[in-house]
Amino acid sequence: MGAGHTHKLYRHGHSPVHLLPPHCKLAAVFAFVLVVVCTPREVMWAFALYAVLLAAVAVVARIPAGFLLRRLLIEIPFVAFAVLMPFVVPGEQVHVLGLSVSVPGLWGAWNVLAKGTLGVAASVILASTTELRSLLLGLQRLKLPPMLVQIASFMIRYGDVVTDEMRRMSIARRSRGFEAKGVRHWGVLGKSAGALFIRSYERGERVHLAMVSRGYAGTMPVIDEVTASRAQWTYAAALPLSALAVCLLGWTL
Repeated sequence: MGAGHTHKLYRHGHSPVHLLPPHCKLAAVFAFVLVVVCTPREVMWAFALYAVLLAAVAVVARIPAGFLLRRLLIEIPFVAFAVLMPFVVPGEQVHVLGLSVSVPGLWGAWNVLAKGTLGVAASVILASTTELRSLLLGLQRLKLPPMLVQIASFMIRYGDVVTDEMRRMSIARRSRGFEAKGVRHWGVLGKSAGALFIRSYERGERVHLAMVSRGYAGTMPVIDEVTASRAQWTYAAALPLSALAVCLLGWTL
């Protein structure tokens, strides 16, 4: 993956958040999400403060509110699940807008929505300020199992290749007058999916053989060594430490 390879979530910039080493940002986001998860769901004001902290980070990173909110749409399936909880979770019933819903279900829905939204927002900010290649280097620097890092690396490297192959197959079908309009066309689509799998598998075999012939023995060489100063670690720790203070306050009050 070349240095210029970026993903759709990434927003190019030179803010202090962009310039932080990737492993510092990964550790900070992980710690922040862990603190959010450990916060009692009844302490609603704490989640508001967490949102303010993330908004402050977004401002420092120069991420527009519209950009961030559009990327948060990825959590819509979780929102749908949370909306159903007050109607399916058993327990004490209350009437809200003329509907009978359960109290435990309402608390569960709030818990999922609040913590899920904050976690997704933190992840979006991380992805918006860190290139994919840097994220992999950060995972490597944090001593994640090398095999997992390699799997993630190959998935990212060849995801676009498989997508392009699928697009070419779609163009070939359309050029022959095919257009899926119903169940009777599922057979053609199934055969296309099978052909795509075989082509991808064979391409993977060829890539692996090429790597082995060039000396690959199960580990990837570290080309770029990513380091972080104490000041950078301190800067990155500001978010999770502030969140931890809020969490401890929520447990004690």
